[in-house]
Amino acid sequence: MSAPSTPLDAARRPSLREDARTIGLIGLAHGSSHFFHMLLPPLFPFLIADFGFSYSELGLLLSVFFVVSGVGQALAGFIVDRVGARPVLFFALASFATAGLLAASASGYAGLVAAAALAGLGNAPFHPVDFTILNKRVSPERLGHGYAVHGISGNLGWAAAPIFMAGIASASGSWRIACAAGGVLALLILAIVVWQRDALDDRHGAATTAQAATQAAAPAEHPLAFLRLPSVWLCFSFFFWSTCALSAIQSFAGPSLQNLYGIPLTTTALVVTAYMLCSAAGMVLGGFLVSRVQRLELTISVCLLAAAAMLALAGTQWLPGMVALGVVALSGAGVGIAGPSRDMLIKRAAPPGATGRVYGTVYSGLDLGFSLAAPIFGAMLDAGMNAGIFYGSAGALVLSVVSAAFVGVGVAARRRGTVAA
Repeated sequence: MSAPSTPLDAARRPSLREDARTIGLIGLAHGSSHFFHMLLPPLFPFLIADFGFSYSELGLLLSVFFVVSGVGQALAGFIVDRVGARPVLFFALASFATAGLLAASASGYAGLVAAAALAGLGNAPFHPVDFTILNKRVSPERLGHGYAVHGISGNLGWAAAPIFMAGIASASGSWRIACAAGGVLALLILAIVVWQRDALDDRHGAATTAQAATQAAAPAEHPLAFLRLPSVWLCFSFFFWSTCALSAIQSFAGPSLQNLYGIPLTTTALVVTAYMLCSAAGMVLGGFLVSRVQRLELTISVCLLAAAAMLALAGTQWLPGMVALGVVALSGAGVGIAGPSRDMLIKRAAPPGATGRVYGTVYSGLDLGFSLAAPIFGAMLDAGMNAGIFYGSAGALVLSVVSAAFVGVGVAARRRGTVAA
């Protein structure tokens, strides 16, 4: 039975309870999207044992996922702006469920490629869907916390996937059972969001009427006009570089630390979970900073440069092994603190009425980063360049800081122009 429909009256602010329900549901859904980023990587050792794949071949599975997701994400933004975010969210979760079941039945590389592609299709709409719903339904004073929960839930999804997938595969002796369990989990989440669908209706919300009035007052523009804005492409490049860094840590930090420091893989495998948990904790703090810091790019720069320094330090082999593992995990806190500021900076850079399109285009940089970085870093690991995993990720974070700085300059200049007018 569906929860009673209680669309928000645009003339009033949502209550704390209404905001919390919307934020919680979006967090749950977003966590599932990050979980499905990691549907296959925790099973790489099992797939190598069964099929004899190399790390480069397995990295290409991630490329398939993120190429499909990246192309689909840019297109999904237009669909979300046209038909609304909620039905697209239902489609995405159904795609995840199907991908898990398809992976469970794969008989070889082609089947895994098909499952990765379908999971990528499901992942594609999430950022335009999530941010459209949050921006339209959540009150402005709680929006920063909404962004923080959104980011935290994604990291928790990443952190949970290795434990869930590898744990079930180890306990059952079958990676296929683990994939099927992932599909069932997506079905359960789909059932929850359908049940609570009134809280996800982006056609009703406190911000919807105000945004419609702004759009009506503004001159009509071509749907692709936002692509002329330099800030859109700077945000895109920011996501590309920061995701290249994340891809290196997420997929290859464990085996790299094992090779550099001689730590057992059973121990180094925990570094991804620890990194994501540190990042989630950082996002809690970052959610409070958003409303207190005007120049968001400064928060982003300080935090990401600190994270880059820690990753580079881990690559030097100057530290004891367990300390290096802790430093890599702690670098996630810097990335996490920057997360809510990053999302708010994009909102400030987006023109009115193009929320889905802008978020879809900008976040497709995330998918491009994953699709290119995974096979490159996988090949580095195959070639024995273990320290390069950490040096490369640190360098990518530095480049992302440069992009964020230029976005901040542009937003500040636009604000000054608005005040002057």
